[in-house]
Amino acid sequence: MPKQTAPYGTWSSPVTAERLVERAVGVSDVTVRDGTVAWCESRPAEAGRYVVVELGPGSTPVERTPPGFSARTRVHEYGGRCFAFAGDDLVACNWEDQRLWRFPSSGEPEPLAAEPASPGAVRFADTVVTPDRRWVVCVREAHDGRRVDNDLVAVPLRVLSEPGEPVVLASGRDFYSSPAVSPDGGRLAWLCWDHPQMPWDATELWVADLGAGGEVASPVLVAGGDGESLQQPRWSPDGRLHWVSDASGWWNLYCEGEALAPMAAEMGVPAWVFGLSTYAFLADGTVVATWHGPEGSGIGELEGGRVRPWPTSYQHFGYLAGDGNAVVAVASSPGSPRAVVRLRRDEVTVLRTTREVDLPAGSVSTPEHVRFPTAGGEEAWAWLYRPANADFDGPPGERPPLVVKTHGGPTAAADPSFDLSVQYWTTRGFALADVDYRGSTGYGREYRNRLRGSWGVCDVEDVAALVAWLSGRGEVDAGRCVIRGGSAGGYTTLAALAFTDAFAAGGDYFGVADLGALARETHKFESRYLDGLVGRWPEDEAIYRERSPMFHLERFDRPLIILQGLEDRVVPPAQSEVIFEALGEKGVPVAYLAFPGEQHGFRRAETIVAAARCELGFYGLVLGFSPDGAAEVPLRNAHALPRRA
Repeated sequence: MPKQTAPYGTWSSPVTAERLVERAVGVSDVTVRDGTVAWCESRPAEAGRYVVVELGPGSTPVERTPPGFSARTRVHEYGGRCFAFAGDDLVACNWEDQRLWRFPSSGEPEPLAAEPASPGAVRFADTVVTPDRRWVVCVREAHDGRRVDNDLVAVPLRVLSEPGEPVVLASGRDFYSSPAVSPDGGRLAWLCWDHPQMPWDATELWVADLGAGGEVASPVLVAGGDGESLQQPRWSPDGRLHWVSDASGWWNLYCEGEALAPMAAEMGVPAWVFGLSTYAFLADGTVVATWHGPEGSGIGELEGGRVRPWPTSYQHFGYLAGDGNAVVAVASSPGSPRAVVRLRRDEVTVLRTTREVDLPAGSVSTPEHVRFPTAGGEEAWAWLYRPANADFDGPPGERPPLVVKTHGGPTAAADPSFDLSVQYWTTRGFALADVDYRGSTGYGREYRNRLRGSWGVCDVEDVAALVAWLSGRGEVDAGRCVIRGGSAGGYTTLAALAFTDAFAAGGDYFGVADLGALARETHKFESRYLDGLVGRWPEDEAIYRERSPMFHLERFDRPLIILQGLEDRVVPPAQSEVIFEALGEKGVPVAYLAFPGEQHGFRRAETIVAAARCELGFYGLVLGFSPDGAAEVPLRNAHALPRRA
């Protein structure tokens, strides 16, 4: 059947907002024990509940987290891995009360940690069970209303009467992570760091003797310090300590201080959450690692100072765990959604897919990795998705509208893995560019540090430069470019609308309008993050004000939609409310959608659907057409929308 011709942005799409969450889950935190694989699933259909799922050899998946429990931690607010196994028993932090619980293979759950003075005041993450199964070693975060303390503790696995206080293994530093117990149980490694550093700036690796009673002795600083970011300490089966370090300018893997396969690519990722794993050991001690960089990505063995890639159609990997002569991981590619897979040197078995993809081949947009010129004679990167729909073409001579997507962090990166929320736009006739602005990860420490002192400058220059570059090549319609992003990406969205004329409108997901307010009010983990990105607070208050969109409304005349979770502790709702009221008073078309029960990032199915439909409807109003599947948007100052032919 010949394709229909219709204006870009108006095409009928097989990707409805409801399909974004239909039979979809998130997967993370893979672990393996005696051939049994377990992972954590986040489920939009269950109000974002996190469920630990276990799959034994030749069996079917079993849910180990009973109804009423959610295996999710609030340590650092971003959370991450918070479960481990002690034999057949699951140990996990529960979202509702943040206590550590044991879930036996049969019988009722029991709390391992004492009930705190107030709900959620004591939290646990990064759990690991000692080989003798006597202790759970983990990170503890304690809130008393005035301060937040982080330390490393050992929680006894046997509760004789009421849960007692854990044994403190290390304390006195601002942050701890990544406890790793040696195979013989006699040594403990961990990472720690202090404000104003973030874990991708500088961390220290310590090792101490670990006694049977949970006590530590003779702690020694092994590596790290100023200017070196270490992550993922791990013991090989023969008891040698490995870790990832960016001492060379790239996160590479080391064994007892020696680089195993030096390369201009990253074998690590920024540690926003606990439990990240980019390498694992086979039973014979062979190291298997994943890497990504400007020239591509892959997975393979580290041997003789070099990488021997494994052939596979997957391109991106995370949460690696050894499984005999195989590795289990979360894998994906631009054409394949994330899945839990078992990989051998020449074989891949899919254990769990996050969703089924049945789009026609002509309706899947695969990205091109593009490098483009930006301010100061420098270059930046983006993943460019072009419109794709098996049933539609655009009119001759018409250029498509562009959605510029800005990732969070800002110390993070765009992810080119298959994402139905990207195809949601491209199947309707939008182009989409997912920007790795200067400061993003995946391009080495020098590129990552380019944003130091320049947040709100380099990222804004880069998104505007990308629009100019793409429109100059005839790829997009320069007058119909919109920008969207969440968290730090929301800040870049607001700043681009306030400080440039590159965009017709913006979609701000829980973004930052006032940098000074963020410095005063955000949680402990990020409370000094802006020291490196902007300047010291309050000494450099003038810079904070200069870069805050809230204080530069004189040029902010482009329509904006704001979406915010009302339980967000990272970027509080006040940030969204203040910019909404200010723009509304100025007469700018602006919409504000607030979602109860959502935190920093949307996890509930009904929220995800409503946000997608309303954002689409908003861009249709601004750009002057009716997108397929859009919802009406409660827009303040709708009369001020620009008139379009």
